Amino acid sequence: MLKPSFLAASVSLILASAPAFTITAQASSSQSPELKPEVIEVTGTRRSLRSIAESTVPVDIIGLDEINSSGQLELSQVLTTLIPSFNFPNSQLADGTDHARPAVLRGLAPDHTLVLINGKRRHSSALLNLNGTVGRGSSAVDLNMIPTAAIKRIEVLRDGAAAQYGSDAIAGVINIVLKDADSGGSINFTYGKYDTQMAGAKQLESAYQDDQGDLAFNLAQDRRISDGNTGTLSGNIGLPLGKNGYIHLSAEARNKAPSNRSGFDPREQYARDEQGNLDPREFEAERYNHRFGKADIEDVAFFYNAGYDLSDTLSVYSFGSYSEREGNSGGFFRRANDKRNVVEIYPNGFLPQITTKVDDFALAIGAKSHLAGWDLDSSVNYGRNQFNFGVTNSLNTSMGTTSPTEFDNGALIYDQLTLNFDAKNSFDFGLYEEVFITIGGEYRNESYQIEVGEEASYLTVLNADGTPVAAGGAQVLAGFSPASAVDESRHNFALFTEFDTYLNADWNLIAAARYEDYSDFGSTLTGKLATRYAINDALSFRGAISTGFRAPSLAQSSYKSVATVFENGVPNEVGLFPVDTPAAQALGARPLDAEESVNMTAGFIYTYDAFSLTLDAYRIDIDDRIVLSENLSGDAVEHILNNAGEHNVQRVRYFTNAIDSRTQGVDIVATYNFDLSTLGSLNVSAALNLNDTEVTRVKNNPAELAALGDEYQYFARREIARFEEGTPQDKLNLVATWQYQNWTAILKATRYGETTDSSSTVEKDEVLEAKWITDLEVAYQYSEQWRFAIGANNLFDQYPQDTVGNIGFSNFNQIFPYSAFSAYNTDGRFVYAKASYSF
Repeated sequence: MLKPSFLAASVSLILASAPAFTITAQASSSQSPELKPEVIEVTGTRRSLRSIAESTVPVDIIGLDEINSSGQLELSQVLTTLIPSFNFPNSQLADGTDHARPAVLRGLAPDHTLVLINGKRRHSSALLNLNGTVGRGSSAVDLNMIPTAAIKRIEVLRDGAAAQYGSDAIAGVINIVLKDADSGGSINFTYGKYDTQMAGAKQLESAYQDDQGDLAFNLAQDRRISDGNTGTLSGNIGLPLGKNGYIHLSAEARNKAPSNRSGFDPREQYARDEQGNLDPREFEAERYNHRFGKADIEDVAFFYNAGYDLSDTLSVYSFGSYSEREGNSGGFFRRANDKRNVVEIYPNGFLPQITTKVDDFALAIGAKSHLAGWDLDSSVNYGRNQFNFGVTNSLNTSMGTTSPTEFDNGALIYDQLTLNFDAKNSFDFGLYEEVFITIGGEYRNESYQIEVGEEASYLTVLNADGTPVAAGGAQVLAGFSPASAVDESRHNFALFTEFDTYLNADWNLIAAARYEDYSDFGSTLTGKLATRYAINDALSFRGAISTGFRAPSLAQSSYKSVATVFENGVPNEVGLFPVDTPAAQALGARPLDAEESVNMTAGFIYTYDAFSLTLDAYRIDIDDRIVLSENLSGDAVEHILNNAGEHNVQRVRYFTNAIDSRTQGVDIVATYNFDLSTLGSLNVSAALNLNDTEVTRVKNNPAELAALGDEYQYFARREIARFEEGTPQDKLNLVATWQYQNWTAILKATRYGETTDSSSTVEKDEVLEAKWITDLEVAYQYSEQWRFAIGANNLFDQYPQDTVGNIGFSNFNQIFPYSAFSAYNTDGRFVYAKASYSF
């Protein structure tokens, strides 16, 4: 954790150098129009542009109106309906990932997208996604910790930018600009719920015994559901700080009741009697015993953004946040006759539930000024995310009837401190225009901790001969044991520069370079060239080529866990070991290196009158991608683990730079504004993303594994298919906004292309067909202050095809009727109403 004395020293360093700074901040919205600069700050260049069309790389600007008119309640959902290459994949029964779902840009990993707040690096979540979902093995920024009420606009750079912003910016950059007005504000309330009929999932009416003495069921029509009640209250207000400053405050509270799209459980819940007859309780058992849907979530978030002009040559700024989330999600139901159950505690079985409490804190302080022609910016930025795990309605089977039913499983903690300085100036080198130059440096310190849970959460009670009495640890999710405790840190230094100039009136050229040196794996140098050439006022061409990198996260290099997992009644200790431990090294683990990438983008911009069209093709080659290996098991593996000192571990996995990949595609965005005269105005847009990812190389097994035989593969077919087919290969967003007097109607239609829920063999793959999802909102501006709206997301109540009867999970196809790899929510139609008051 960051020491208070170090934070104080960092702030003192900034303020001590303050005389060298002058304000260059954007004018707040409370200023008169004639005082506002006619420029916009755009992610992807450090020079101010007069229009987005001047950008040398593709950038999406999402304004306040687009955010407010979206019926989506979370930032990730807002982005996925507006940006075709952005996806927010579904996830179910994925432990902590159910509480903090990761998002992806251009089909790459969640941690390939860098997130900035007001241009400063945002810290990531402490959660490491370990289950079989999109983003397995990644730690990403939790975008849904950021309330939409605090946002002025969002800039999405769809291009590699590691040479400008550092690690993680391989797929692109999302910069969230906070509101900065010194007056006015709003209060917003939204309430909605799911009103849906589950396609292909029949309603269970009753259970009976058939002629063969087995369970049989009477079914009705597709099941109707009304759940997931969600209320969101948010507000923001701008206040002056004296005559020369502002502070903008934003807050949001959201309560999301869980949704449940499970089917009924057709399995026998109780043991048969000695004659083989069904237990009479089978016919009254609760068969909707799973929770397959969104977690029960309560969010509270507070953000502030402030600035103050100390003089004509000096200003200071600060922004920060505190967010808190409490969540509850279900696991796999343990039947009464399950060996993991203790019938004296749960005579009818139990549904164990994972609980989380996430605390997220961030603070940035900086100063800006002008000295001898240089615009200078110096800042300190600290962020911390603590992800606490618990389990309720569960037990530790090995403790028998003495087991508690609630557990504290421990916590994951990540924090990040960043010191940043940059200076900008223009110089005349005899070219057509002066060269705009940026130079700067950055220091970043990161730490990652795993805190141990209470003993009962991880304990395995042993027999006299040392074998487990039964499954140990809290059922559904074992706690972190002392062997899993981690307290690691690292730091890195960076130097960067950027040159931006016009070679003639029509030709803009940008060159950037960045050198970084990490304390744990070495140094890297990246570069970027970007250019734009205007054929005329309407048409211009642009392109960029850059190298990039992504450093292995501290979670990937230091996460350690050992848990007892029963398979077919046999207990197995499964370990996830860091690459520097003897157990991982004995099976071929090597020190993690940074991923390296080459990113190429080329396209054009065409604007004429009310029409705009952009097309950008891209190709991203990534070498040494960091992935989580397969679970390695077998007699030979156990022998190696015993020799490495892990005598109670039968299976092992670790992170490795196992694959190379190539992602290529095209983004096409078109907009047109119609003037309908007396009927108002109509703005339409179409945005298409075509995307294809290919694993171009899987590295040979390390020698330690190769010696064991071909049946041991450290990265196999299922994970390769998830990379290549786990996100849509095409996505189309259509938006129409009609404004007439005080009425506004917004219709959105999104086509999600085909995706695949992969398996170990192609015969068991589940291909999810393309699907259109339609959203509609109608709003009425009652007065200058009041605005009311009603709407529906997934208006036509669409679901992916059901899994019932498909090859795969057998009985679980009935229990979980839809794939968790759906690119859109599998909850059906969501209807809502909202009211806004502005002042």
